[in-house]
Order: sequence, then C-alpha cells, then structure tokens
Amino acid sequence: MSKSKNFSGQPIIKQVLNFINPKEIHRTAKKHNSDRYTKKFTTYEHLTTMIFTVISGCSSLREVSSIMLACEGKINHLGLKDFPKRSTLSDANRRRSSKVFADIYHSLYEQYCHFLSDSRPSEPAVKNLKIIDSSTIPLFSDILKGVGRNPLNGKRKGGIKMHTMINAREDVPCLIKFSSAATHDHTFLKELDLKKGSFVVFDKGYVDYQQYQEWTLKDIYFVTRQKDNARYTSLEEFDIPDNVDDAVLKDEKIVLADNNGGEFQLRRIAFWHEEKHKVYEFITNNYELPADKIAGIYKNRWQIETMFKRLKQNFPLKYFLGDNQNAIEIQIWTSLIIQLVMLVIQRKAEKKWAYSNMMSVIRYHLMTYIDLFKFLKNPDSKWEDITTKNMDQLSLFDP
Repeated sequence: MSKSKNFSGQPIIKQVLNFINPKEIHRTAKKHNSDRYTKKFTTYEHLTTMIFTVISGCSSLREVSSIMLACEGKINHLGLKDFPKRSTLSDANRRRSSKVFADIYHSLYEQYCHFLSDSRPSEPAVKNLKIIDSSTIPLFSDILKGVGRNPLNGKRKGGIKMHTMINAREDVPCLIKFSSAATHDHTFLKELDLKKGSFVVFDKGYVDYQQYQEWTLKDIYFVTRQKDNARYTSLEEFDIPDNVDDAVLKDEKIVLADNNGGEFQLRRIAFWHEEKHKVYEFITNNYELPADKIAGIYKNRWQIETMFKRLKQNFPLKYFLGDNQNAIEIQIWTSLIIQLVMLVIQRKAEKKWAYSNMMSVIRYHLMTYIDLFKFLKNPDSKWEDITTKNMDQLSLFDP
C-alpha cells in the first residue's frame, strides 16, 4: 500500500513557527537579558506558548494550560520541554519585558517586508506612502486611562491605544507605539522618522499645523481631511485640467489659522464622493500632483483600517492573560507577530485565500500532521485523498 504524501512529519503549528528563526529569538533574548533569571521558561518557550494561545483563541490561563496539557505528547515539536503551568505563564507575562516581543516583531518585519512589498497584488497611489492611524483596545479595568468622562456609577474601564504606521506596499505595521486611550493622536506625529520625498496620509484627528510646517521645510508631503471648524481664507484658485476627474470641485491655495493666531499656507481640494453623496475636503502641502491623485492617496488610508479589522477579527483582543500593562502589550505584540507570519503564508500559498478563511483552517488543524502548503493549494482534493486512504486502511480490518 502506498504511503500518503499529504502528511507531514510536523504539525501545522510547527510549520508556522518555522517562519520564525530561533537564533534571532535567542539573540534578542540575550540583548535584553530576558533569560537571565530564568531556569525553565525561556523567551523562546514564552513566545511559542503565546503564539499557540493567540492562534487557538484561548481566553484564560487555565484554558491555555489545559489545552497544552492535552497536547503534551506533541509539544516537543514546539521546542517545549514541559507544558507551562498557569503560574509560570502569568509570572512570565508580568516580569519579562514586552520590549523583547517588540524587537522580535521588528526583526521579523525587516526579514519579510521586501517579500510582502513585492507580492502585494495592487499598487498604492504613490510610492513611499505611509499610512497613520490608531486603534483603541478597551480593557476590563482601569489599567490605563480610558477616554471620555467618568460614567455616573463612578467606574470607568481603561483602554490602550495602539498608534500605528504602515507602509502602503507592505500592509503590516512598520512603527507602533502604545499609550493610554486618553492620549491625543497628534502626539504620535513627533515619533515619525520620515525620509525626504515621503508621503504620509492620516485622518483629521491628527491636526498639527506646526508639524505640517516642519514637514514642508523637509520636503515631506502629507494628505489629510480638513476639520469642519477650520478657519481659512482662500488665496488663489487653481484651474482644473480636463484630464482630471470630474469629481474634483475645487482646487485652491488657502491660509489656515490656528488657535494661537499662527497662519499656514496649504492646498485645499474639494472632492465629490458619488456613492456617499458627500463632499470631502482634503488639505495637503503638495502642489505638484493632480487633485484627483491627492484624493486617491487619501483613499489608500482605508488600508490601515482593513489591517486593524483583520487583527481584531482573527486575533480577538478582548481577553488578556494578565491584569498589568506589560502582559497586555506582550499579547498585542504576539498578535502582531502572528498576523505578519500568516500574511507571509497567505502570499506564499498558490491558491488565493481570504485571510480569515485561511486562519480558520489553520486554527482548526493546529496539531494536525499535514503539509500546510499542499493543503492550502487544494484543500478539497487533499482532504478527500487523506480520508479515502484512511478508509482503505480501516477496511483491512473489516470481517
């Protein structure tokens, strides 16, 4: 009887972990001395456990411990000597710095960013386009200051805000900063290190006229929406060429005034959105690109919204394995790490998969010994082949 070629010597979880170089993990651990006072639960074992937790969707320390105990005979594939106890994982999430996981993420980003850029199916409106936005993750207690007023009962949940910048060609974060939910978005703009000629796009919550002026002096271009209460005066209205989209209603140079009386000259574009029956007003410091191209740049901003949606839908950040900021950040960094790895797997797969569908398949077969990419290429025929061979083997024992 011929042996099935569909099975693998490693479960799917190990094939996923193969995209993470253990030597890089050890190098990062040595850099941060994160294994200095550790006898058993090393940084690599901690990361592996958290990845298993995030992919499988565990919501408590007890659940993690129970599921991994059930897989005790297979955990040697994960590089684990023993399954982690609840107290061990809880202590590690509290004591081991989240900066270790941040560095692991950034090393993986450097490793795969060129592949993700080259394999992207569509091109952004301009080269060197960076997209900025933030996403607030509500917490079960007031660990970090929440946004808004205190409720009538005097209790308010905390929240952690994830300030993020992505390269439009890569679709994964290249810069991430955490703060309390009450922190204003525009403070993140000072964290950016943009090169000359770069384009950056963000929504109107990031208004900071002083920062706009600094970028203009450095030949860094931005596109954002004009705030509804902005005070401005029109200086010059530009002609709209015939080859520009008819949705462009106005293209002009304006003077904006801030609360301190400072004045700033920018370009304002009014654009009619037919589907929403709404006029969008964009401001930018770039006068070279056509007006409809500026609108196209802002349209690329929704790419980061898609990234946040993908992260929260596939790796729900509702239940955390710790009640301290460090544990929360570790879990978020782990979700970002596995999101990046899974995006690489999605791009490498020969069959086009929706990200959520691929995640569901992998989550369901984490400990199954089956070749991941062969299965992703043609899951129906491979699964039929596997089950047929199993039925043939069972028939040998039938009376």
